[in-house]
Amino acid sequence: MDSSAWDDRYADSEDLVWSAEPNRFVVQEVADLAPGRALDLAAGEGRNAVWLAERGWDVTAVDFSPVAVERGRKLAGGRGLQVQWEIADLTGYVPPAEAFDLVLVIYLHLPAADRADILSRARQALRPGGVLLVVGHDLTNLSDGVGGPQDPAILLTPAAVVAELADLSVRRAETARRPVRTENRVVDALDTVVTAVRP
Repeated sequence: MDSSAWDDRYADSEDLVWSAEPNRFVVQEVADLAPGRALDLAAGEGRNAVWLAERGWDVTAVDFSPVAVERGRKLAGGRGLQVQWEIADLTGYVPPAEAFDLVLVIYLHLPAADRADILSRARQALRPGGVLLVVGHDLTNLSDGVGGPQDPAILLTPAAVVAELADLSVRRAETARRPVRTENRVVDALDTVVTAVRP
């Protein structure tokens, strides 16, 4: 995985590549949680990190693209919000253990071994009672959805994610529909959504 390709993708657009609005599943799963300390892994341009900060969370946002992180800083600064930004490749990033009440892993698509390592470190970063939320393009999106990566080796399934969370209590594990507006109509993308809690 090469950060320069993502730097180029972010730099090629004057606007945010992704919306400034938070991911719908982050809102669904997190809106009712009491604010604490949150870790947003693969934060991109910071839309979820900024949304959390607006709600009183103490947020650390990590991404390997310096361009994305700079955009996140501007998004947060424009709203008068404090977010701790870190530039790091998640395949080597080790967050502090038992330090976070919430860890997000949103649309991070890697080979299974890398994903397993990152989810292991994400689990270890949770305090007891902390919540891990994983969202990504589902394998079935290739045949029944729209958009997203086209390499089946990096797509998710609820079962594959849950298999990496053996020591957590799973609250939600499903393939969920996400409406996407195209030029002429609204179609569904299919996402894996898994929420789990550290006992």
